[in-house]
Amino acid sequence: MNAKTRNVIIDCDPGIDDSLAILLALNSPELNVVGITTVCGNVPTHLGAANALKILALADRLDIPVVMGANRPLVVDYTSAQDTHGDDGLGNSNIPAVTNVHAGQNAVAFIEDTLTEDPTTSILALGPLTNIAEVLQRDPRLFEQVDRFVLMGGSYKSHGNCSPVAEYNFWCDPDAAKIVFDLMPVDIAMVGLDVTRKIVLTPSLLEYMHDTDPEMGAFIKKITRFYFDFHWQYERVIGCVINDPLAVAYMIDPTILQGFDAFTTVATNGVARGQSIVDDHDFWHEPENSHILTTVDTKAFWRLFLQRVTHATEPDLTTTLQQLLVEGA
Repeated sequence: MNAKTRNVIIDCDPGIDDSLAILLALNSPELNVVGITTVCGNVPTHLGAANALKILALADRLDIPVVMGANRPLVVDYTSAQDTHGDDGLGNSNIPAVTNVHAGQNAVAFIEDTLTEDPTTSILALGPLTNIAEVLQRDPRLFEQVDRFVLMGGSYKSHGNCSPVAEYNFWCDPDAAKIVFDLMPVDIAMVGLDVTRKIVLTPSLLEYMHDTDPEMGAFIKKITRFYFDFHWQYERVIGCVINDPLAVAYMIDPTILQGFDAFTTVATNGVARGQSIVDDHDFWHEPENSHILTTVDTKAFWRLFLQRVTHATEPDLTTTLQQLLVEGA
């Protein structure tokens, strides 16, 4: 492992976009994925673990441990997002299960043990924050030396995706999200809907992926077809928004996103359940606990993703992106 490589735990709920995020992380030398922990979110915890193993098998990385975590939110009832991701979480693609390797139990213990052994391990939180909140409630000091804590969740000024104001990960377990913002001893990088909505996998990009890397392109086509249909039916988007890979890209290259520091908290009940409240005018005079990402270099993201995941190369990549990405779209 070279000096620039960052050890990272990916806590997630795979999920179509989580799967693409894992692929980006695995193909990036800046990150050394030391474990994948799963939480109930897009799909129940055991399905998320099964999907993580499928992705690791595709990448020939079944050496990375997968560990199951919370199977329900801290307080509220669990509501999955299988209407968005398919019953199997991968667009009803019926990809065969991995049977020669099995997921472990107790993600909380895995996170605790990993941070005890290497306190600087970074965290990529791509799903509801139940596992992270449980570790924080047991011992917040474990996170004091974490190199970076990046989450995909929340929104600043963008509308929600499961209520008028709430992003799904925070809405699914609002109490856990509030605990994370209340107790996390290091700054939280919040990659929310304001920036992830700019990352749309279009039919043209998908065809380019397939042309560049037929095997990987076919896999991505297979798992995103259901996602494409959902986005067209409910949001009239031609393509699909892939939220989670942007959080991975930010950990790899922070210059892709820009934002500002603020105090942030999360509403836990009522019509605002799951809303991330960003005190951008310092009304409460609370210490800043988060870095809120508000703008994204879309072309830089796609350049990184296509180079890493489908091995696109120059000069073809630059020429193609100029055709596929329209400014302001």
